[in-house]
Amino acid sequence: MNRRTPVLFPSLGIAALLACSTSLHADGMIPETSVVIVYEGEAEAAIKVTNSDPNPALLHVTLENIPEDSASLLFVTPPLSRVEAGASQLVRFILSNPEPLTTQRLKRVIFEGLEQNNEPGKPGEARVSVNVRQNLPVILHPKGLAKNAEPWKGLRWSLHEGRLAVSNPTPYVVRLAQELHSLPSQTPWQLPRSYVLPGDTLTLPGNASAAADGQILFTPATVYGFAVGTHEATLNQGAP
Repeated sequence: MNRRTPVLFPSLGIAALLACSTSLHADGMIPETSVVIVYEGEAEAAIKVTNSDPNPALLHVTLENIPEDSASLLFVTPPLSRVEAGASQLVRFILSNPEPLTTQRLKRVIFEGLEQNNEPGKPGEARVSVNVRQNLPVILHPKGLAKNAEPWKGLRWSLHEGRLAVSNPTPYVVRLAQELHSLPSQTPWQLPRSYVLPGDTLTLPGNASAAADGQILFTPATVYGFAVGTHEATLNQGAP
């Protein structure tokens, strides 16, 4: 991904800025997919990451835990590699779970390109390198669990004393837009995050205008993160 980004130079005066040209450059490490899925039955997964930049770069790969799940269940190899311009690097994700998975688990991976261009800049030219980070979800899928193209249909929605709650009794991670509306009042709601984990219940502050609502309108996402249009579900009255 190449882009031009405005950059401030606090150490240069206005005259100096007008007298020199500025070259902005962004490294581009592009993964071949928008999400990494690691199936426990296969123990690992691999994806290609391509250096779209015209110069060689170091590809730095790091795993991140989500706040709700700090267990170390995965490692990547290689965590650091040199990738030539236009070339690709295969990155492997290997499960290291001590116990069998019982539900899907969610992690994140960051791909970052570190420029390796040693060419000197032209006289009077200020060169700025912007490293672009790609942050993708990683889903760990238990052995024997069927694939589910519509996991959001398993969510349970309820309204109790003006508070909206969504629970996920399924073994699947559900991803969705944070903006919701309860119907017929069209009351807007905002989820604290864009995913609902297996066994999760998220409760939102009360809103009296939604007291008589019986439906919830939300926008789910496929496993690859693409919105599939709005979905309407029953909003049950009572505690979740």
